[in-house]
Amino acid sequence: MPQRRSSLRPFAAAALTAALASACAPTPAAPRAAAPVYSYKVIARHPHDPQAFTQGLIWKDGYLYESTGLNGQSTVRKVELASGRVLQRTALPDDVFGEGMTDRGDQLLVLSWTNGAGYVLNRADFSFAGTFQYPGEGWGLTRSADTIYMSDGSAQIRLLDPATLRERSRIQVRDQGRAVDQLNELEWVKGEIYANVWQTDRIARIDPKTGQVRGWIDLSGLLRQHGSGGRGADVLNGIAYDAQGDRLFVTGKLWPDLFQIELVPPAKPGKR
Repeated sequence: MPQRRSSLRPFAAAALTAALASACAPTPAAPRAAAPVYSYKVIARHPHDPQAFTQGLIWKDGYLYESTGLNGQSTVRKVELASGRVLQRTALPDDVFGEGMTDRGDQLLVLSWTNGAGYVLNRADFSFAGTFQYPGEGWGLTRSADTIYMSDGSAQIRLLDPATLRERSRIQVRDQGRAVDQLNELEWVKGEIYANVWQTDRIARIDPKTGQVRGWIDLSGLLRQHGSGGRGADVLNGIAYDAQGDRLFVTGKLWPDLFQIELVPPAKPGKR
């Protein structure tokens, strides 16, 4: 009998060890659900300068403000929505490839692509008010009430202090664990960052705290099916949001049209 009791102890200990290990083992994380993909409905179409290589676009006090790119052709503009007429314009230096833009109250902040510097303009008359520096490339800009967000073509978005324009931190943009790079023009919409993904017809809807993609907007066929003609048009780029009127505007580089769109959520399973 003593031998029998002795022979059982290793098996009992092994079983207890296995049970404890199983109880303490981390529960596998549930796979993250795919971000929903929204389609669109065109609410209105407005004229847009087909010579504008659109980089930044915002809505402010009843007008569109737009920055354009290409060396020797980069400008900042004030545009009338209904007619597409450029009401005010200033050129950036010839050696600057203009990029994204946002406002800072009565000022406009405009990036350059590879010069490592941005420009501060007075919004009233587009007069030069200063510069700010940053490492690497500049692509897109937008802002919330207390932060300026900047893209650089990677999967990272930089968070800048609005007063000093110095970098505070960065977020990594991911969708189901995969980095989403080529983030271009940015816009702040209802607490999310909307970002054009360069060379695609998609806009990412990004959580500004985590960098997680909350959803996608698929604008496939927008210019081809709803525009006035797209010969010579380049990629989708340019998002502006009128918070007071709850209107969302999109356009592209060298597009002859600017569109007001409404998002259409994906159909629920089982519904047609």
